Amino acid sequence: MANTAQARKRARQSDKQRERNTSQRSEFRTAVKKVIKAVEAGDKEAAKAVYLESVSVIDSIADKKIVHKNKASRHKSRLNSAVKAMA
Repeated sequence: MANTAQARKRARQSDKQRERNTSQRSEFRTAVKKVIKAVEAGDKEAAKAVYLESVSVIDSIADKKIVHKNKASRHKSRLNSAVKAMA
């Protein structure tokens, strides 16, 4: 356990930040899953709408460096391809 006051504070801050990051990473995954579910359902208009909402979430999480910008870009690209490929 931390011995100094500053080490105890850093430990508290780390715990808060870890919880925040975990929550936002979960939000990222949920956004991706929503698009996949909409694509599987087969409604192209709904899938486009969900995709646009998800892009906002994905970008904000990448801006905060919770996930790497290239990972966010890769997910957006694959989701967009899936939406466009719908008949």
